[in-house]
Amino acid sequence: MLGLFWLAFSAFNTIGAIVLYVLANTLFAHLHELGAPDAPTSFLRPLLSVVAVLLLAKAALGFFAGGGLLQHDRSARIIVLVLAFISMFTNIPFGTALGIYTMWVLLPAESEREYDALVEVKVA
Repeated sequence: MLGLFWLAFSAFNTIGAIVLYVLANTLFAHLHELGAPDAPTSFLRPLLSVVAVLLLAKAALGFFAGGGLLQHDRSARIIVLVLAFISMFTNIPFGTALGIYTMWVLLPAESEREYDALVEVKVA
């Protein structure tokens, strides 16, 4: 279930990154033609483009980790825990809720043993 949540959350991050990138490179590219000063638009356009690329990279890691959780991949657990910590502070309120739920499910020592047992069953 957690893997599906991460796949859905990453899909929303992908949509947001694409919309942000398109807005940064269309709206802010032509905003000075409408009479806006050049200083803010020349600063915001590259900044928002970089934020969109970073958000897209986070979404790609989320897709990789969510698929890895569904396949019981050992490295996916670590990646999802790192993404959960990042999402708790960057995607309020949904990222916070998903981050807390991810940590609640995957951080206890008993959860680690259960996940390792699932990985061993998959390998065998």
